[in-house]
Amino acid sequence: MSAIMSEAPMKKGYTDAEKHEVFNREFMPHIDSMYNFAFRLTTDEDDANDLVQDTYLKAFRFISSFEQGTNAKAWLFRILKNSFINDYRKKSKQPAKVDYQEVETTYNSEDAADTSHTVDLRADAVQDMIGDEVANALNSLPVDFRTVIILCDIEGFTYEEMAKILDIPIGTVRSRLHRARNLLKEKLRNYAGSMGYDA
Repeated sequence: MSAIMSEAPMKKGYTDAEKHEVFNREFMPHIDSMYNFAFRLTTDEDDANDLVQDTYLKAFRFISSFEQGTNAKAWLFRILKNSFINDYRKKSKQPAKVDYQEVETTYNSEDAADTSHTVDLRADAVQDMIGDEVANALNSLPVDFRTVIILCDIEGFTYEEMAKILDIPIGTVRSRLHRARNLLKEKLRNYAGSMGYDA
């Protein structure tokens, strides 16, 4: 598979029922992981919810290009990563807080799959998985380094899957991950010493 998101759809002309069936079966089981990834990228609950919503809107819109039987989670992660880079990263450089009220609401319509529980997810659900010191150190890394640690060490993607998600060679994945882990280790050195570990 040369790309996770193929330009040429495997099947054209899904019925609405088929679209919803594929969407619910393949994509919805990954919504919590998607939120966790979005929160780690944006470090903001509202932005994370908006990013997940945008990702699922795009996934539904381009569902005919998803090849059933392939890694749906990796496909979604790539869409989310691209959305973050194309939209939210640009907006985060603006001096004022971005107003996300213009985000499409189609996904919350009756015809779309029910994702109302996404809005209720809290940042502390993610914080429970990673200690505060580790979470703060991770969040302080540049986004490219933070992303490879999330994909590999938290989400468990292989180097091959990460290369497809990030659109970079496997060698770059390895070197970026090595550098990211060293940066994280350096940031955690003092914390480890305070906890009695040999830093």
